[in-house]
Amino acid sequence: MANSSAAVTPPSTRRVLTASLVGTAVEFYDFYIYATAASLVFGPLFFPSASPSMQLLSSYATMAVAFFARPLGAVVFGHYGDRIGRKSTLVASLMLMGGSTVAIAFLPTYAQAGALAPILLCLLRFGQGFGLGGEWGGAALLAVENAPPGWRARYGMFPQLGAPVGFIAANGLFLILGMALTPEQFQSWGWRIPFLGSILLVGVGLWVRLKLTETPSFAKALAEEAPSTVPLAELFKRHLMPTIAGTFAVVACFAVFYLSTAFALGYGVQTQGHSRETFLGVQLGAIGFMALGIVIAGYWADATNPRRVLMAGCLMAVVVGVLLAPMLGAHSLLSSWAFLSLALLTMGFVYGPLGAFLPGLFPARVRYTGASMAFNVGGIIGGGLTPVVAQALSSQGGLVPVGVYLGVAALISLVALSMLKNEHHD
Repeated sequence: MANSSAAVTPPSTRRVLTASLVGTAVEFYDFYIYATAASLVFGPLFFPSASPSMQLLSSYATMAVAFFARPLGAVVFGHYGDRIGRKSTLVASLMLMGGSTVAIAFLPTYAQAGALAPILLCLLRFGQGFGLGGEWGGAALLAVENAPPGWRARYGMFPQLGAPVGFIAANGLFLILGMALTPEQFQSWGWRIPFLGSILLVGVGLWVRLKLTETPSFAKALAEEAPSTVPLAELFKRHLMPTIAGTFAVVACFAVFYLSTAFALGYGVQTQGHSRETFLGVQLGAIGFMALGIVIAGYWADATNPRRVLMAGCLMAVVVGVLLAPMLGAHSLLSSWAFLSLALLTMGFVYGPLGAFLPGLFPARVRYTGASMAFNVGGIIGGGLTPVVAQALSSQGGLVPVGVYLGVAALISLVALSMLKNEHHD
């Protein structure tokens, strides 16, 4: 018994929070470099026979492949995370997504391999999504299951802070490459460098995570009873309502983010005619507001509760939807920066508290599966097709329908949150 206890002695707070932040920063870096490349270069490289508008739509459609892979990853990684533990599952998810990302660096283009090129791109994009399906839930659990009483939201905000860190690393690298290389060099081979560079970041993430032990909550649940034989079946049988409502609660988060990153970048460069480097600089200048929002929301959620902060964020997102057309459509870089800053600040309020909120809906024995499923299925609804739909809406009716789209997504999450009571499972 003493040996068992020693085996689950929690690691230091610094190591836990670093592992939750660094791991998700790596995962989101991988995800963001794909979104950036999809907005900028994948269309003509992998879909050369289409018009520029259709090229961009096809490129955005490959992004959606990962969103449909994420729930499958959530099921598989959630199953093992709830049965054998958080640590090994987190390591496996990191390796899968990192490996898929590095492999994209070596893909042939359509000119080199014909139709096989976009097929391979979609296959590796699927691998990225499958890995991320297990990443976020495990990182959130690693943080909140090690949190002392009264600190769950502040611990839970650390994996969320991996998002702006990964975004800055990804877009910052693209910005540097864009300034250092000619457009021809970037189009020919420069876009591959960020994907290849992922191998270094994955190495850092693995080094941190391999030193972890299991969380106290998982160890306690395992000591009290055998793990669930099929966590997904138990989740649907006993916790269906929190799963459904939790899923729709995250729709606003994904809609806000992908409209203010992937769609806004494509719109600023393709429609408004700004240079790629200029608009990336505008986005980088705004992303700090997302980190600020996450931190404020984390402290506020511990002072009140995560659900209340998420509902406030949804109301803010409705306002962002109203302002989208007049501010983003003003053809002014300053106006675009102001809009993106507001949108990403709002993103902090609809995203930051999720690290504490979603795990709190489920008991420890099915928590990995439940939190991962809600987060990733919500990702399909809120973000999977958002850049494609927004591009189509803006092409037909301008930015006003895009703002309405965002407002509807925010109201869906608001209704879902109003149906959930404040849960807090140990």
